[in-house]
Amino acid sequence: MKQLTPSFRSEILGVVLLGAVLLGAAAFAQSAPSNDDLRALRFYTENNETAAVAAEIRRLQQKFPGWQPPKDLNSLSQLQPTTEIADIYARLARGDIEGVRRVMQATQARYPAWQPPADLTSQIALVEAQDSFDRAVNARDSEEALRIGKRVPALFRCDRINNAWNLAALQTSSGNPARALAAYSQTVRTCTTIPDIVATIEKAETVTTNEQLGGLVDVAKQRFPAHSATFNALYERLLAGRGAVGAATVAAVAPTVTPSRKAATQSAAVSPTPQRESVPQQQFSQPPATSSPVSSLPRSGDSRLGQARAAKDGNRFADCLALSSRPRSMDIAYERAWCAYNLDRSLEAITYFSAASQAGLGGTVSRDAKFGLVLAMLKQNMTESAADIASRTDFSEKQRYEVEVIILDQRGVSAYNAKQYAAAIEYFNALEQRQGSLRRDLALLRGYAYLNMGDRARAREQFQVLHNALATKETSAALSASY
Repeated sequence: MKQLTPSFRSEILGVVLLGAVLLGAAAFAQSAPSNDDLRALRFYTENNETAAVAAEIRRLQQKFPGWQPPKDLNSLSQLQPTTEIADIYARLARGDIEGVRRVMQATQARYPAWQPPADLTSQIALVEAQDSFDRAVNARDSEEALRIGKRVPALFRCDRINNAWNLAALQTSSGNPARALAAYSQTVRTCTTIPDIVATIEKAETVTTNEQLGGLVDVAKQRFPAHSATFNALYERLLAGRGAVGAATVAAVAPTVTPSRKAATQSAAVSPTPQRESVPQQQFSQPPATSSPVSSLPRSGDSRLGQARAAKDGNRFADCLALSSRPRSMDIAYERAWCAYNLDRSLEAITYFSAASQAGLGGTVSRDAKFGLVLAMLKQNMTESAADIASRTDFSEKQRYEVEVIILDQRGVSAYNAKQYAAAIEYFNALEQRQGSLRRDLALLRGYAYLNMGDRARAREQFQVLHNALATKETSAALSASY
């Protein structure tokens, strides 16, 4: 037998000690009993065998040091989570990624046999990817944003259209307009909501030649032939903004059907805003620059700011205007803009909002000032100029909804007044889809649009629905006109 030298004995001892350490580490790694380990304890609990339950708990605690049984041992019989799943989905809806991870880990530890359903797993992955994408966008890292998008293509689904828009805007600002155009083109080729496609083409206008812009419009018309008038009008408007002259492509409308005097009066009365003094639209294709002293004001320094803001927040708009007269700083001019807007002094509001949106006041003030600017312009029926600014501003979801609803409303009425009845119907349909319903006066106007296109059956159907809901002289006159 070979004699063991001291050094060889040391090597063997080292191997033995290492094995013991590894075995100990492996045992420590399983710090809680598995579903199978708990089987006996569940059995004793369900059969009310108190002594056996106590003995089994002692055995498990010896095997899994640090493990503590739940206060309610009957919960061990519950092998699948219940309220935990609702908590996970609620946190997902709030975008609480860290909270989702914590609840998932705790749930899987408590229910070892549970496997998250595929739908939940994919939603978690999507929310995590959205969080990473947003961080990349905020960091102005277009390459990282693009990598994340390639890894999780669902980020660019049409129900997340803002992601495609944000990526394209980021690529534009980083000097890569070709990639931006590719992102816009993909959206035009795949999405199905007409207002989204219109907004995408409006945004793409900044990175396209006239020919490329026309190509996008052609793709949209090929996909949605019934909406050709809308896209033709869009193309003409964008070309006009460039000082170019486009082809006269807007389709001719059907001869006008003249309804009864009462019905005609109703049609004229449905304009969503009263006629006020208007400002030429061309002046505001960009946020209007102010040549007044407002644009040269310092960002802060007017000691009346606190009082004026308190008056605004308390809806005391007249007091707010008195407290902010002749603003001495841009921050109080911003507060005054909201007070002027709420007192229907829209032109004054436009001046102050425009200056505040370019003053770098920090936080969300620039965005909110552009929101106020768009609202004030819409009060003046400056629909297309407002839409142009809105298409280039990253509004919050709530702000974008409010702006889009007003724009669709005004575009629909404007198209009707211009006898572009097919376009009017498209706008009213899009508005109904966006809101989930359509205001009664606009629904009546949509019926007259069908009537003026010669589609008496559709018109009668529209009028009948309104008449059944609430019979009035206007609906009776509309029904009579449809026969």
